Amino acid sequence: MRTARRDAGMVSAEYAVGLIAAVGFAGLLFQVVTSDVVQSALQSLVAKALHGSF
Repeated sequence: MRTARRDAGMVSAEYAVGLIAAVGFAGLLFQVVTSDVVQSALQSLVAKALHGSF
């Protein structure tokens, strides 16, 4: 019973590595979404949706 409880969660080092990976992925995703190509594609998609022409 004691070993099952010990393996229940991440230790601090694993938590830190997971957090760093999540922050890195969020930064990369932010860079992609805020790029000029993606912004213009999203703007054209919204404009087409508002005008009803797909």
